[in-house]
Amino acid sequence: MYIRNFEDLQVWQKAHELVKLIYTDKNFNIPAHEKYGLESQLKRAAISVPANIAEGCRRQHEKELVQFLSVALGSLSEVRYYLILCKDIGYISETKYRNLHNKCIELDKMLDRLVHK
Repeated sequence: MYIRNFEDLQVWQKAHELVKLIYTDKNFNIPAHEKYGLESQLKRAAISVPANIAEGCRRQHEKELVQFLSVALGSLSEVRYYLILCKDIGYISETKYRNLHNKCIELDKMLDRLVHK
């Protein structure tokens, strides 16, 4: 399976939307001293998801695509953990957490289906 334009993939579009929410969401109440800690890790993990989908789509072999999609799944799991941590220590509301968590679950299922296609 060779995918020429990653931007046409619904899974990439949803991953990109998640990144934008995490980068621009004012509902995170992460303290300044976490800027280079938890906040940075969350953002790096989030941006890794659509970036790995994009990179995998331009690889020549299906095996390579699957490898990059697997990395994206791993990064998505990392995002899910950081969101749990943010919720548990009061850096994000339960409502906002639920919204982002549900988006992660949807992405996880979509990526998993693509990997097994």
